[in-house]
Amino acid sequence: MTKIRFILGVITLLSTIVHALSTGNHGIRRAKRQSTDRLVFAHFMIGIVSNRHSASDYDDDMKRAKALGIDAFALNIGTDPYTDQQLQLAYDSAANNDMKVFLSFDFNWWHIGQAAEVGQKVAQYASKPAQLLVDDKVFVSSFAGDGMDVAAMRAAVGRSVFFAPNFHPSTGTDISPVDGLLNWMAWPNNGNNKAPTAEHSISVADGDKEYVDALGGKAYIAPVSPWFFTHFGPEVSYSKNWNFPSDLLWFNRWNEILELKPRFIEIVTWNDYGESHYIGPLRSPHTDDGASKWVNDMPHEGWLDMSKPYIAAFKAGQSSPDSHISSDELVYWYRPAPRGVNCDSTDTCMVPANNGSGNYFMGRPDGWESMADSVFVVSLLTAPATVQVNSGGTVHNYEAPAGASAKEVPMGVGAQSFEVSRDGKTILSGTSLKEIIDGCVCGLYNFNAYVGTLPPGSNDALQPEGLSAFTQGLRVQTCQPTPSLGTVPPAAPPPSKSTILPSSPPSTTKAPGPCSAIPSTVVVTVTVTEAMTPPNPPPTRSCGGGGTGGGNAGGGGGGGGGGGGGGGGRSRACIAGTGANNYSGLCSFCCSYGYCPSGPCTCTQYGTPVPLPPQLELVGRLLSAKTTRIWVFAVLHVIMDIVPLRPAE
Repeated sequence: MTKIRFILGVITLLSTIVHALSTGNHGIRRAKRQSTDRLVFAHFMIGIVSNRHSASDYDDDMKRAKALGIDAFALNIGTDPYTDQQLQLAYDSAANNDMKVFLSFDFNWWHIGQAAEVGQKVAQYASKPAQLLVDDKVFVSSFAGDGMDVAAMRAAVGRSVFFAPNFHPSTGTDISPVDGLLNWMAWPNNGNNKAPTAEHSISVADGDKEYVDALGGKAYIAPVSPWFFTHFGPEVSYSKNWNFPSDLLWFNRWNEILELKPRFIEIVTWNDYGESHYIGPLRSPHTDDGASKWVNDMPHEGWLDMSKPYIAAFKAGQSSPDSHISSDELVYWYRPAPRGVNCDSTDTCMVPANNGSGNYFMGRPDGWESMADSVFVVSLLTAPATVQVNSGGTVHNYEAPAGASAKEVPMGVGAQSFEVSRDGKTILSGTSLKEIIDGCVCGLYNFNAYVGTLPPGSNDALQPEGLSAFTQGLRVQTCQPTPSLGTVPPAAPPPSKSTILPSSPPSTTKAPGPCSAIPSTVVVTVTVTEAMTPPNPPPTRSCGGGGTGGGNAGGGGGGGGGGGGGGGGRSRACIAGTGANNYSGLCSFCCSYGYCPSGPCTCTQYGTPVPLPPQLELVGRLLSAKTTRIWVFAVLHVIMDIVPLRPAE
């Protein structure tokens, strides 16, 4: 009996071990499957690369994307005569570089009645080695296309298709025939393809929820994008001029992605220069659609660097990129000029244009108020360090934690320098190749971003074919279609003021919109300059003749009075304004003396600056933090007799 019990015990033990091993192997296989299920795509515009002549012309894009952890390019295609030639080259290059690609049909050019033609195009490339397969099905996507007959498309392909288009469930589109959906709206918006307002504000996370809820467990392609600004005037048939709030979007959105953990993500985009959300190199071969006017000298490759640890964390199912940061790096970006500069007399969008799309606005891009006048800095650090930002002579110091963290500091006109130190030793330092100017770059309202890094990256410049439409519509003679950054940065600005910013943990919340509530604690950094554009600048209007140009259109330069030099900002000050509710009296007072902060106040009249009143002693009970801020500036303006102060955004 004892022997039998022993044998039964051994059998039970062996059974338990076998079961444990089987379960463990199943768990490993499941983890591996889930890990490989997490794929990263980047949207690639085929329509602007007709000048590529061999598969090798795609190699650099493929290699860079693969090194970052991107799995496949979504090849956006229209109906151009060169589309098939370029698709063949792209598929060949992808195969040569162990990358995958798939077709994304752009329904700006395709029509929903062309389901059979779409299917035939899919079938044409479905068997190529570089075609992305998901669940052993040919992966296909789109830009728009709601209402297309999905069954007819599948029938025309003749094999299994994993169809994940950019359909919009909120419009009532039937999504039952799809395998997944792409959400294109990667930017905060108003629900109608424009910047958010106080009345209508939809976050990217709101869009995530809408899609995830509608999909009910089907695959979701979550978008991630760094920026949005477009500024096409009447020189093209597709005139459009607006931006979405983008300041710290790239950092905040990646943190949202790590929390959301979708099956797929799509970077919007690799090379759409026309909407300023490119992360690929400027030197990548492409033709110019007119965007070079605001893209020249504006590299974005630093955003590539920043994405790498986030992509690794996403694929590992982690909620933080910190364990994937193996060396110290600083990524910074900013616009080339404050948002308040007046470029009306020289901007390319100050003339009427076709507005059939409803996306054309004269002058400043629609949504310009949503952008902060700040320098944005993301630290990727192996250990805590002190970061110093010298923006135009004002030095800001703060403590950055190990890992990924973000900070924004007030923008200062002039050179931009950065330094990282640890244990009393400087480990990174340098000055950006691009200065911030108090004027108009090539006469334009340029709301694109310049992105730099420490250590500095390689020189990245547009090639001649990428500058071919540079002068079309340009209204100044001072700019040439050539890169001008060079490789030697300007001298670091001499420090004129120093501030210590409060330390903060890594930020994972979205940057506040233009009408968000002001926090109870307001940190104000003041930089006094010789001349400053009013924070609430004159509204853009139809183009007038010479002699009436705004004072800060420095890029316009020249005689005749049009677009005078950068020092003319005082010639058009705010002299009257109003505000809602409790702000009425305060705004009326502040605006009448040139300081009219957008948000609580609205300037209603511009003209010659009104002389300051005699010194007063102002006493009163403050109603709120925002009220406090306005009174502080009003009192400083009157007592100190200085130019209007600009609060930290």
